[in-house]
Amino acid sequence: MESVSAQLLPSTQRALLHRIAVAQSDGRAPSLVAAVQRQGQIVWSGSRSCVDDHAPDDNTQFRIGSLTKTFTAVLVLRLRDEGLLDLDDPLEKHLPGTGVGGVTLHQLLCHSAGLGAEAPAPWWERTPGTLRPELADVLGEQTRMHTPGQRYHYSNPGYTLLGALVEKVRGARWAEVLEHEILEPLGMHRTSLQPQAPHAGGWAVHPWADVMLPEPAEDLGLMAPAGQLWSTTGDLLRFADFLSRGDDRILSAASVKQMREPAAPTEAGDWEFSYGLGLQVVQRDGRTLFGHTGSLPGFLAALWISTEDDVTAAVLTNTTSGPVIGGVAADLVKTVAEAEPRIPEPWRPLPEVDPELLALTGPWYWGAHTNVLRLTSDGGLELQPLRGNGRGARFAARPDGTWIGLNGYYAGETLRVVRNGDGTVNHLDLGSFVFTREPYDPMAAVPGGVDEGGWRGLEV
Repeated sequence: MESVSAQLLPSTQRALLHRIAVAQSDGRAPSLVAAVQRQGQIVWSGSRSCVDDHAPDDNTQFRIGSLTKTFTAVLVLRLRDEGLLDLDDPLEKHLPGTGVGGVTLHQLLCHSAGLGAEAPAPWWERTPGTLRPELADVLGEQTRMHTPGQRYHYSNPGYTLLGALVEKVRGARWAEVLEHEILEPLGMHRTSLQPQAPHAGGWAVHPWADVMLPEPAEDLGLMAPAGQLWSTTGDLLRFADFLSRGDDRILSAASVKQMREPAAPTEAGDWEFSYGLGLQVVQRDGRTLFGHTGSLPGFLAALWISTEDDVTAAVLTNTTSGPVIGGVAADLVKTVAEAEPRIPEPWRPLPEVDPELLALTGPWYWGAHTNVLRLTSDGGLELQPLRGNGRGARFAARPDGTWIGLNGYYAGETLRVVRNGDGTVNHLDLGSFVFTREPYDPMAAVPGGVDEGGWRGLEV
């Protein structure tokens, strides 16, 4: 059996270095560091700096801004998985007295609660959190901009509320819960609430001259769950591996997969961007990326993951504006995925198969539409049209012998095998649709019946 080295080809490494060098130079960033992970291993890292012999590495902290929100979302999902709350619960059930308690936890997680984007003045990212000691100081007077559930509207105060929810249910500070439940188990020892050396300083670069201004690094107080954290590319790639595969010490693979699924209504015409539960989901260059971007005065951050390619890129820089960091990280993923495509695992037959289940595979007809039912490698079923882009879905078995749709048009719908009195299969029932072994099979329970004359040609 041939093995493939995790090491990237020299040509791929040069392409990655070229991309971040252009980003740092054209974006006039004081420094920029990036790293790429493939199949769970860091396979490349690189950096650029305006100071000779002083470039950052994968152990240098930068502020990650709104990437913090993904950590907060994980903490909320943990509470859900422990049965301490439900995502459809109104906030008021667990955190009373906010004035916006009618919005659900799900809406807060995916930014569809209709809350304002920012805290009231002064600009919360450049002022001490002590100016906003209470949740009312974070929410302000105009708490609701839109009807809950109807549109995506990014809200930093919404994640402040989620952080407060975590504190209320756990009975401990958000930062302590974060440390104990995520950072320690994942070995993220270089991710912290406050900067720890070595760390970058935050800068603003003048838009019309090559001069810089230091930015303040404020403690955000109650707003911390929306954007406080400092981290490194090394730690972010550890976190990304968890978001890709799950970790039963923290969240199962099923729960992190739920985080990656679009959950908020998209804006008309913005079909390339959506938001899950604490994760941004984008379509770029024909692939789906999930992760998050972040910014605070003096810093920009991006983390993008492609599960299909099993490639992740993290990019950090210490400038308020300049390089389009999200685009840089996406380009790093694309470079590796296209230059060195993922080699698929060998095909292997199923260890065992139920003969009755095997007998269900093959063509099925919804009216005159031809569909094919297949067994999947995980023991599920997949129904797809034989031609075209019609309705299809994957299905998982239920204990009662039925199957539940996992995706597509039939997500959440029930698939039943309807049998005759002698045990033979009459038809499949899928959300009231009847699928038969022959087009409009006269022996099956086709709604409306089948014309006794059967199929015929054109009579002249």
